[in-house]
Amino acid sequence: MMLTALGLMSGTSLDGVDVALIETDGRQVRAFGPSGYRPYTDSERGLLRQALTEAVHLPQRDARPGVLRQAEQAVTIAHAEAVATFSAQHRISCQDIDIVGFHGQTVLHRPERKLTVQIGDATALAKAIHIPVMHDFRAADVEAGGQGAPFVPVYHRALAQSLNREGPIVVVNIGGVSNITYIDGTDTLIACDTGPGNALLDDFMYREMHQPFDTEGRLAAQGRPDDAWIAQALKLPFFSAPPPKSLDRNDFAQLKLSAMAPADGAATLTAFTAAAIARVVPLLPKPPKSWIVSGGGASNLTMLRMLRERLAPATVEAAQTVGWASDAIEAQAFGFLAARGLKGLPLSYPATTGVPIPMTGGIIARP
Repeated sequence: MMLTALGLMSGTSLDGVDVALIETDGRQVRAFGPSGYRPYTDSERGLLRQALTEAVHLPQRDARPGVLRQAEQAVTIAHAEAVATFSAQHRISCQDIDIVGFHGQTVLHRPERKLTVQIGDATALAKAIHIPVMHDFRAADVEAGGQGAPFVPVYHRALAQSLNREGPIVVVNIGGVSNITYIDGTDTLIACDTGPGNALLDDFMYREMHQPFDTEGRLAAQGRPDDAWIAQALKLPFFSAPPPKSLDRNDFAQLKLSAMAPADGAATLTAFTAAAIARVVPLLPKPPKSWIVSGGGASNLTMLRMLRERLAPATVEAAQTVGWASDAIEAQAFGFLAARGLKGLPLSYPATTGVPIPMTGGIIARP
């Protein structure tokens, strides 16, 4: 049975809430609906940065000490507003939507402690928007011994089925953290986080330039990467570990740039993300023939150039060039995952998160 599913995603880049509507049975996508975006305000973004700092010390996933309770309320309200605005703009009523997939805002991801925390009150959201809400997608995977990430690969596979091209294909999502899905035309999925995405660069831009991100990679394009710094950073054990593996947004926060011009700093951090993605190639079964880039990194022209340089002779394309809505893919994915969760289908697999057996997941909050 086909379902109309609305996906909501607020990534570790802390930019805002993406909204996307799809029609799916949890196995394939029959139709793509509209998408939307509700940016976080500066005050909301500042609150979330505080929450990330405080969450490092969380003893358990349900604890909301200090600013975390306030941040959870802000996340819930922002998502409710995102749905209300989207519905009004596209004249969609709550009766038209079967299920909402609500990821929440990740503030801590520590699978080695069987702890992953996404803030956002799904029950309050369901009551506000009058639609059933599926949430808490990652907890079952982590509890079973999986990494709890990445979770979008099963949707990447559904998208890739529509492409008529020779594989292997890799879909790389560059959000706060970067992750890849390796697709070779079989039912086997291989996926992992590869390293930093936009998080280090965004934090640098916020700190040094008082801007939320490097628009189109313009500042990085003016600078020169510090190749020695990148080579040293790539010696961290994470980069040589085989998939599956996952990261917390703050796992590389200890890496400090030496004194350099802002343009050189932006260039170095952009090149670090590209180098970390390229570092995964020897860990894959076969060299990919094509790479499709989604997420915020797909809009960074300097990032795309650096990826092409490091991944040649494979092709590197932004998702929008193959007809995908790059900025909406993760939101679409959580609508897709909500449909799969409703039907008890797997959301994660041994080769995507390291979970022992394919796992379904998600909890439903009803209005």
